[in-house]
Parts: sequence; C-alpha cells; structure tokens
Amino acid sequence: MKRGILFLALVGLILTTQSCGGETKTETTDEAEKSCFYSYNSGSSVLEWTAFKFTEKTPVKGTFNEIKIEGIESSDDPKKLIESLTFTIETSSVETQNEERNGKIVKLFFGTIGTPQITGKVKSLGEDGNATVEIKMNNLSQDVVGTYTLTDGKFAFNATIDVMKWNAGAGIKELNTACKDLHTGADGVSKLWSEVALSFTTELSSDCE
Repeated sequence: MKRGILFLALVGLILTTQSCGGETKTETTDEAEKSCFYSYNSGSSVLEWTAFKFTEKTPVKGTFNEIKIEGIESSDDPKKLIESLTFTIETSSVETQNEERNGKIVKLFFGTIGTPQITGKVKSLGEDGNATVEIKMNNLSQDVVGTYTLTDGKFAFNATIDVMKWNAGAGIKELNTACKDLHTGADGVSKLWSEVALSFTTELSSDCE
C-alpha cells in the first residue's frame, strides 16, 4: 500500500514538472516588431549654398525660395526613397537676405549663363558614405560627389562644386565686375571664387505600425 502511494506521488511530481516546463516553452511576448513607411517632408528640408569672396574666401550664404522636390510616394526603405528624389530650383527665387544682391545674382550670373532653372536628381547613396547627385545648369549635366548621413530618417548631404565645370565663367566675371568694390578685400584684390559649398538636410516623415 505504501509502495502504491509512493508511486502515485512520484507520477504526480513528474507530471507537474513537465507541465511547468511546457508553460515556459510556450511563453510569448505581446510586443511585435514595428514596420515603418517613410515619405518626403518638404517642411523639414533646408538647402543652403555658400559662395566666397575676397582672397581669404569670406563666405556669403544663401538659399532659394522655390524648390520642387519629387520622388516615390513612400517606402519602407529610407535609402531607396532618397535615391528616388529629383529637384527643380527656380533661380529667380535666390535669397541672400539682401534684395539688391539677389537681383544682381539673378540677372548677372544666372541671366548671363541662361539658367532660369537648376534641375537634378539623386543618383546613388554609397555604402562608403558618399552620395552622387546629378546637377544640370547652363544646359550641362554634371555628377557631384559629396558626403551624406542617413540615420532614423534624418538625411544630410554636403558637397563643394566648381561652377566652371558648367561653363559658368562668364557669369562669375559679369557678377564680379558689377560688384568689384564689394568683392575687393584688404589686399586690394577683387575676387569672386567659382567654388560653391552646398548643404541639404531633411527629415523624412514616418508612419509606423
């Protein structure tokens, strides 16, 4: 009798242990991995260009008030979305916080090289942190390689171009001649550099579920 009771107790212990072990194996979490779709947000975008005057390269910053950027509507891959972007810039909307200077740039630089619009597209975002952007100006298209970052939907691109590659020397000359005194530094030299630094930042909108 005692052996029977002992046997039943042992069986019960084994079943209880197996039951607890089974509960541990089937334990799940309610938190599911989120999926996000990204879209371009023009309201978060900032384009800035920096030109240089004087021998010592004093910066003159500006932007454009009319920029149209288009691409695929949305994507779960922010890199793919950035690589789909194209842009059109109205050069008459140049903005330097100086109305007189704005007018001279539009007329003497962009007017001389016959460029009412600057157009282009993002060609590629490399794994090495370099991005290639195509820019069309003065009826010439050139690839521009710069550096970029893309983290959590936040994109930044920086590059330096030489407008001489777009045969824009005549525009530089006209603008520098008209602004000779303003472009003359302490050394008595009037200088407007052909190099221009570009900076573009944006933060993609995201919809996660």
